[in-house]
Amino acid sequence: MFAKRRKEFIEKMGEGVAIIRNPDELIRNNDAHYKYRTDSDFYYLTGFSEPNSVAVFTPNHPEHKFILFVRPRDPERETWDGKRAGLEGAVNDFGADISYDIKDIDEKLPKYIKNTDNLFYTIGLNPDFDQKIIEMLNNLRRKGRAGEFAPSTIIETGKISSEMRLFKSPEEMNIMRKANYISQEAHIQAMKTVKPGMYEYEVEGLIDNVFRKNGCYSAAYNSIVGTGVNATILHYTENNKELKDGDLLLIDAGAEYGYYAGDITRTFPVNGKFTQAQKDVYEIVLDAQKQSTEMVKPGIKFIDVHNKSVEVLTKGMIKIGLLKGDLETLIKEEKYKQFYMHKTGHWLGMDVHDVGRYFEKDLSSRTLEEGMVMTIEPGLYIQENTKDVPEQYIGIGIRIEDDILVTKTGYENLSERVPKEVDEIEKLMAK
Repeated sequence: MFAKRRKEFIEKMGEGVAIIRNPDELIRNNDAHYKYRTDSDFYYLTGFSEPNSVAVFTPNHPEHKFILFVRPRDPERETWDGKRAGLEGAVNDFGADISYDIKDIDEKLPKYIKNTDNLFYTIGLNPDFDQKIIEMLNNLRRKGRAGEFAPSTIIETGKISSEMRLFKSPEEMNIMRKANYISQEAHIQAMKTVKPGMYEYEVEGLIDNVFRKNGCYSAAYNSIVGTGVNATILHYTENNKELKDGDLLLIDAGAEYGYYAGDITRTFPVNGKFTQAQKDVYEIVLDAQKQSTEMVKPGIKFIDVHNKSVEVLTKGMIKIGLLKGDLETLIKEEKYKQFYMHKTGHWLGMDVHDVGRYFEKDLSSRTLEEGMVMTIEPGLYIQENTKDVPEQYIGIGIRIEDDILVTKTGYENLSERVPKEVDEIEKLMAK
């Protein structure tokens, strides 16, 4: 799979040299590190996940099309930090044509960069390494009279890799189905377990436990577990409030399996029974989510899926008194943004907010194609300080999110097992 991707990537380069850096570990505090997660582009093309490594791709080199700079084997360090592939493993196990000690990169890398016009490298992701690349380029510029020259054009590697990653292969689809299966299990277990008196962090712990028990390295992102008014905070992560009888609980959580993300949101009552006010708002969001999902198929514009959610949500808000006025005028003036301030979805893959353009060069919305995976996640958030709205709706936050694979004729809902109809949720929780 990785060799196939590299072959495609190199063919799309045409000529030049591409460099992708896998960053070093980050210090959390003192001498403790954050849990390491390899760079998505780096892993996508190499399958190599050790920190402090660099991949180089050279289509026109007679022997070395794929080069890895890695940490060498070190028995002492491996006793403390774990096994390394080393230079030999980089070739034998990961398919590199040649490998070098990462400490030799200042000497070796310029030999691959020189005398080529195009350098594929994404500036800004690794500032320290950016400086190293700049120094190499400047050194090559000074050698013009010696018959060497530096690349004159720098192109983001994402111009190629992001478009490749946007379209999922059958292997990737199966990994994403697995990531979603585990994510769904966690949401279902949360629905079965939640009750008044628990704390948000207990629910988060339950979710993380399901992820780990099923072989996930970690969550795909920091889980959002927000009860009551916390559900109106889009990226709430404190997760420390007690769950109260009569409140809703919003859970936005997804597992990462095989470096691919799930991303599911469900909102349900802590006590297992929706109030009428909660149901009023919930049914609007559910209707928007279902109608937007039903639009998905090749040929549909990405923005049209969002616009459908905006239309259904705005119509529903007029019906229950959150907004007053003409539907078209409210949409045109974006009055709905008081209660719905984000887009209806995003690309999903190795990153939870995955790579790939949303608009064409002429700024028109991108058209959906087979193999893309996107989320559909409309919501309504009526914050506690909102004025001039029916009192029974204040403090209600609801979002419903599924992961949708675009198929040849329509779509596959990767997360459909998690209940989202009111009666389904209440029936599951009643058990």
